[in-house]
Amino acid sequence: MAQAKSPEEEHPVKAFGWAAVDSSGILSPFNFSRRETGEHDVKVKILFCGICHSDLHQARNERGITKYPIVPGHEITGLVAEVGSKVTKFKVGDKIGVGVMVGSCTSCERCNSNEEQQCSKGFVPTYNGTYLDGTRTYGGYSDTIVVNERFTIRWPESLPLDSGAPLLCAGITTYSPLRHFGLDKPGMHIGVVGLGGLGHVGVKIAKAFGAKVTVISTSAAKRDEAITNLGADSFLLSNDQDQLQAAAQTMDGIIDTVSATHPILPLISLLKYDGKLVLLGAVKSLELPAAALLIGRKMVCGSGIGGMKETQEMIDFCAKNNITSDVEVVPMDYVNTAMDRLAKADVRYRFVIDVGNTLNAA
Repeated sequence: MAQAKSPEEEHPVKAFGWAAVDSSGILSPFNFSRRETGEHDVKVKILFCGICHSDLHQARNERGITKYPIVPGHEITGLVAEVGSKVTKFKVGDKIGVGVMVGSCTSCERCNSNEEQQCSKGFVPTYNGTYLDGTRTYGGYSDTIVVNERFTIRWPESLPLDSGAPLLCAGITTYSPLRHFGLDKPGMHIGVVGLGGLGHVGVKIAKAFGAKVTVISTSAAKRDEAITNLGADSFLLSNDQDQLQAAAQTMDGIIDTVSATHPILPLISLLKYDGKLVLLGAVKSLELPAAALLIGRKMVCGSGIGGMKETQEMIDFCAKNNITSDVEVVPMDYVNTAMDRLAKADVRYRFVIDVGNTLNAA
């Protein structure tokens, strides 16, 4: 039986990044390799990469699915360095984005409906996954990445590459449910639960749709931030019974960005008749009395990222409406400190690594 090749020998093109090699999650310099640019591929010189909470979970194997070594990063922006012979979307030097997925079967019903994220065979994640040729995928905490052009985003000239990068995850994760569930109409009342990396972008997108937006949080300290800095119309403490009662049956929809276990019955009480509560966080367990849904014909549903067509639509929408993520740009060698701070929610609201200027080969 042939011995498996090392990450550095797996492909012909040398690459360099930072990787975690065990469940400590500590990242360090890492030499590996990328495939050659195929006829439908784009080679990207990575300039910026956002740090998503998923990066922290996976680097520390908190979901029990990590395969080491792992190079995190799925909020990638940069410049096109090389294009395959049949690429039509890009030329060398163009700005480009790469998000949460880099492949799918491209032929099932869901893929043919521009819903690659729901591929019947499972989409290929940008890192900690297995690509179509059987090799591992490595993410954006690195100098370069090679991606099929179908799974890339044309980057608007007016959108910054640094503060725009988190939109490739946080942006599409909040934009998609608002669009899909019809919560994108002017004048609607939308609740946003949680004011973190996802929630703060969700507020901006919902406001750009013309909605009245209420931020729902357990922390009274976030009131001024929500209203004064992010433009929310109102703020609601989810653990204040008087506030909940006063706001009962006033919201057309709620997007819930919180991943930690929390009660959703109080949120359901805020919904109007036919209202929708959309869960975006991977909550492990829910207590959901059916009566809360039967009265008022309410819906509790889930949503993840969107397909590639919708992700492009989202990026163009954000560029048109001057929507970016609030970011703290950090050098590559700060990444472990950033991860520790992220675990403590000590960031407003997304770290972005300045890969292009601070990733130096060992």
